[in-house]
Amino acid sequence: MLQEVNAETAGISTASQRKAKTGNQKRKTGDRVFTIILHILLSIGALIMVSPFIWMVLTSLKDTSQAFSDPPTWIPNPFVWSNYPDSFNALPFNLAYFNSIYIAVIVVACQLLTCSMAGYAFARINFPGRNLVFVLFLATMMIPFQLTIIPIFITMRNLGWLDSHLALIVPPALFSAFGVFLMRQFVMGIPPELEEAAIVDGANRWTIYLRVILPLLRAPLSALGIFSFLGQWNSFFIPLIMLNTSEKFTVPLMLSQFRGQYATEWTMVMAGAVIAVLPVLIVYIIAQRHIIQGIAMTGLKS
Repeated sequence: MLQEVNAETAGISTASQRKAKTGNQKRKTGDRVFTIILHILLSIGALIMVSPFIWMVLTSLKDTSQAFSDPPTWIPNPFVWSNYPDSFNALPFNLAYFNSIYIAVIVVACQLLTCSMAGYAFARINFPGRNLVFVLFLATMMIPFQLTIIPIFITMRNLGWLDSHLALIVPPALFSAFGVFLMRQFVMGIPPELEEAAIVDGANRWTIYLRVILPLLRAPLSALGIFSFLGQWNSFFIPLIMLNTSEKFTVPLMLSQFRGQYATEWTMVMAGAVIAVLPVLIVYIIAQRHIIQGIAMTGLKS
């Protein structure tokens, strides 16, 4: 009798194991199918997103007749490589490149300094009205920038900075609500015991900021620097309002002038657009890991 019970128990156990194994196999198969479908959808979405850029690059290598052919052709025949030197020499792109680079570098350096200092102050220093001031900082992110362009323009005119690069450097360099928020959220996630240990060793606020906090902010500072550089490089509205002299134009503004001068030469316009977007693309490809890391590590503690 006992042997029969043991046999039945063993049979039930074996059947359960088979069912569990079959269930695991089905789940694994379902996970694989879901992963494949997800990758297919993501690939289709990525192709749709990158198709305008591919079209821009291919059109920059066509002649005018191919650019407006019906039905449209993707592959140039023949490849017109001369569009690039022609578009680069048609307008002073080298000067516009220099203007955009040095403006973006100065703004990035100033934003990294001011935003990291403000973020540390909002996260660690208790002063009257700290929360209210921080809320006001965040509230500025809700205001469309176009609503503030008139007072900024009047201020720049009163300072005598119109048609000057100072009008493009000083306002964004002194204030960035997004940058302050990014730095503050990351500093909130740093253990306060590190600062307490530094205080025991006799460190003041400046020493703590420079030697303890700042080295730990490399990831969010990298992300903020990249965002700031891309924003300044692609900025078109502010230079359009503030600048009048072509020698002071940035790359986006110079590209718009190029389009006005060659209204029908769309292939040369596309070549100029490719020249203008290359630095942004290179910066993003090199630094995309820092962007993801800086955003992912921000806001872990509120």
